Amino acid sequence: MRWITKKRALVALGCTCALGVAGVAFAYFTSTGSGTGTAAVGSSSPVTLHATISSTLYPGSSSPVALTVDNPSPGSQRVGTVTLASITVDAGHSTCSTTITGGNPDFAMPAVTVNQTFAPGNGQSITPSGTLTMKETGVSQDACQGATLTLHLTNN
Repeated sequence: MRWITKKRALVALGCTCALGVAGVAFAYFTSTGSGTGTAAVGSSSPVTLHATISSTLYPGSSSPVALTVDNPSPGSQRVGTVTLASITVDAGHSTCSTTITGGNPDFAMPAVTVNQTFAPGNGQSITPSGTLTMKETGVSQDACQGATLTLHLTNN
């Protein structure tokens, strides 16, 4: 009869353990489960619109209006349509008529359809640009000579 040596016994024990570990590694239970999670959604911040008129206006003339946007939000925000809401003048020209509505307005700027999303940051150029017109109203517009106009813009 052959005698089992210690060396053979250890090899056999090692192989048996290795097979046992391998069997455990491939054994598992299947199950179903569920859970929940939470997330926070930020809020929008008002953008600031800026307009730069590139040339001097005279009755009956127009000037391109370059538009930029400042987005203070940490997320991207959309600018839809930029509209001229009103015009104010400097204190020295308070009698300058700045009517922008009605049958015979002094000034006009058609709405500018932008429909763009702007990343956070300031001074971002908006395309297309606008056009500001000083209408020829048929009455004296002398009160506006030399006036500094401030355009008040809105975005929707």
